[in-house]
Amino acid sequence: MMNLLEQLKQYSVVVADTGDIDAIRQFAPEDATTNPSIILNSVKSGSYDHILMSIVDSVRQKKLPTEEAIASISDQLIVAMGIEILECIPGRVSTEVDARLSYDTAASIAKARHLVSLYEQAGISRSRILIKLAATWEGIKAAQILESEGIQCNLTLIFGFAQARACAEAGVFLISPFVGRILDWYRREYPETDYLPEDEPGVQSVKQIFHYYRELGYPTLVMGASFRNTGEIVALAGCDRLTINPALLSQLQSLEGGLHPALSASAGNVMNVEQTIDPLTEAQFRQQMQDDVMASEMLASGISGFEADQVQLEQLITTCLLSESSA
Repeated sequence: MMNLLEQLKQYSVVVADTGDIDAIRQFAPEDATTNPSIILNSVKSGSYDHILMSIVDSVRQKKLPTEEAIASISDQLIVAMGIEILECIPGRVSTEVDARLSYDTAASIAKARHLVSLYEQAGISRSRILIKLAATWEGIKAAQILESEGIQCNLTLIFGFAQARACAEAGVFLISPFVGRILDWYRREYPETDYLPEDEPGVQSVKQIFHYYRELGYPTLVMGASFRNTGEIVALAGCDRLTINPALLSQLQSLEGGLHPALSASAGNVMNVEQTIDPLTEAQFRQQMQDDVMASEMLASGISGFEADQVQLEQLITTCLLSESSA
């Protein structure tokens, strides 16, 4: 009998949520995702030291101002790690724009174009890259423009339906609703409540979005993310894509039993969604996000967490750059 991971791959595209090359080789996912936290942990692990030192040496020779040098090293490192990952998977890697730009459309577009240009300079087609942006109003508008240029996007930190709807209306390639972080919020606010995996608020959110997209014919893909247990993953089998960390991939690989799709594009007509809906305006989006306390709080905290990890990464780069300078 196939294990649960093997069965899951029959119904959903499995995406590795890691920068660990050994784990990626072990679990043979289609795609992989990275974010500032994953990049930081990968650098701390030392597994990318040879790449980091090579980039630092190259940038040092250009004698750039320190701030500019750090930014250059950071961008090159993120792309170099993406290239390493792409050598181990047949599909795409998601590379995230600096979270500090989440509320700046123009700056997000510029950074995305720069990252794509670095990939292309290394011979990697943009068809193998997804640019990750936080699903703020500004991030969604940036993605809309990037998509028109053939730069496909992964809108991350999805916690509320307004974000998902706006992404689909903007023609975004893929969204990442955060299942586990939604559960974290509900557990904190309602500690007395227990949930079966299939009844968790995050699981229900993904199901709502998935059926909404399919019923209205949106091509935007749904990729469940941020899982806390294998039960959540099983409850979303059949979702377009699922990005899973190595610990949970390992658990799925060790489990046997029958797995059946919980989501199906042919389920249809469970929401009775009207087909003639005007796109959300910025005012409507902001109002709906304000009314959704969980979504607004978790989006803000998610961005803050990624910002903090980016700062830590740059501190490590700074230490490396200065120690090399004095060598």
